[in-house]
Amino acid sequence: MKLHRFNEEGIKEFADFLDALEVNPGIPIPNQLLTNPALALPVSASEEIQNITFKNRLDFAQHLDRILSTVTGCDVEADVGLWSWITLLYFDQVCPAESNGFRKIRERARYIPAVSNFRKYYRHLLAGPYRVYRAHRNAPETALILLCGPLHRPGDIVEQIVARQEIITNPNAVALATKIYYDTETGSFRRGAASKGKGSARRLADVMNQFDVTWDLYWMTSENLLQKLPDEFENFRSKTRS
Repeated sequence: MKLHRFNEEGIKEFADFLDALEVNPGIPIPNQLLTNPALALPVSASEEIQNITFKNRLDFAQHLDRILSTVTGCDVEADVGLWSWITLLYFDQVCPAESNGFRKIRERARYIPAVSNFRKYYRHLLAGPYRVYRAHRNAPETALILLCGPLHRPGDIVEQIVARQEIITNPNAVALATKIYYDTETGSFRRGAASKGKGSARRLADVMNQFDVTWDLYWMTSENLLQKLPDEFENFRSKTRS
């Protein structure tokens, strides 16, 4: 299928569908909106977009990057119409139906990107992982903590990290989070990483703020940061040595 973007009326129609889904969680996905010329405008790209199933956020981001890197004529990261259209295309994956056929709609920013709100932008289930991947394209394995989950369920630890500008905008801090919280054997999060206790992702942001008073974190490697973590992180730090 050729890549499209919704115009203002198309975004409104998509938003109306989300509203209706909250009231009636069993209504069908309005896929006809994707090709309605009154709502969706074609985007110049050298490769068509495929409605395929992705194993995780990284798989999706890599696929989208190949397509969006050829787009001309719009700012792909900030284009609300583009991401709303892509979200509808993959709606079965960002909001899968439960066993009873019903879908549970979540915060609106997960489906229509809040491009002017930093804290909420990364919550978008598709634009978020794409932007993370773009920032770590040369070494995406250092951002696996943010990209290992399924499209519809990033995980609580991702929520904690993407909401903290001092971490998400710093490649070294993201690499540190991957070192201590990502389990290479399971391909998922280490137990306790998303808790509220010692050494958790919630605490990492607080510690990064404290470090930032003394050091220039953008010049420190993830290994430097790892060694400077306080003792409360030892349980996670020790796992990086095994």
